[in-house]
Amino acid sequence: MKLGVLGNPRYADLADLLARLGRAAEGNEISLYLHGDLIDAADGVPYAGDLDAAWPDVGCLLTLGGDGTFLRGARLAGPSGVPILGCNVGRLGFLTSIPLSELETAVERVASGDYEQDERLALDVRLQRSSRKPHADDEGEGDAFYALNDAVVHKSGFARLLQLRVWADDDELGQYSADGIIISTATGSTAYSLSAGGPILVPSLDAIIATPICPHTMAVRPVVLPATARITVEIDTGAQDVVLTVDGQVGSRLHDGDRVIAQRAAHPVRLIRFPGQTFFSVLRRKLRWGDVRPPEGGKRAG
Repeated sequence: MKLGVLGNPRYADLADLLARLGRAAEGNEISLYLHGDLIDAADGVPYAGDLDAAWPDVGCLLTLGGDGTFLRGARLAGPSGVPILGCNVGRLGFLTSIPLSELETAVERVASGDYEQDERLALDVRLQRSSRKPHADDEGEGDAFYALNDAVVHKSGFARLLQLRVWADDDELGQYSADGIIISTATGSTAYSLSAGGPILVPSLDAIIATPICPHTMAVRPVVLPATARITVEIDTGAQDVVLTVDGQVGSRLHDGDRVIAQRAAHPVRLIRFPGQTFFSVLRRKLRWGDVRPPEGGKRAG
């Protein structure tokens, strides 16, 4: 089996972690293909080659890091249909499936096929520029993006309200005065959207959420739309220092009249999940969701 590995090169114990992974791979007849930024830390690790050269002919992509590393891996694996497994070496690691202590066991189970795959809706996010000519100060990776969690239109400078027009397909939702807007998948409902007051959706639900960020009027609330919807956000006149951020990592600068169009991507993200792992067990463990017990040694208020 060919196993691709992508990780956080800033992890302090990366060399030891890769050594552990190398031993587990040898014991399970797995060929490791490392992303380029991991190779310097792989001294003595028996790996087969560079991940870029082998892509997408790997059976699985393993990410070593937190949710940020997992999202970076999802943008690579999702469009290619490669299943992805996350090992948490960060703090929260909500998207990652296994803790560091279970790395060897997880590698063995993947090699034997003892796992399930969950398909998660992803977003195809595109920019429709108000002018065909690129702006001199444009930054980013282009005008098309793939997102597992969300696409966020927000201010990058002073805290002034944005004027946005929002459509679901050809039906105008309204004109928003807000700090921005989050277009989220069900998977991303427990990320930035949740912090902005959006609902928690079970990730198997085919839906897209439009969550305003600090709207000027309380009448503007999050809206849950079917996965078939095409969400369009237009930057109204007078906006400055507005950016699109995708999965908190990549994006582009926006200008008056530009439109952000988000809809269901052609390819979902395939997440590896082991039997016994459920969405609500992760919520309870990672976010202490629904946990009304007092802290250990403490007493209930009142």
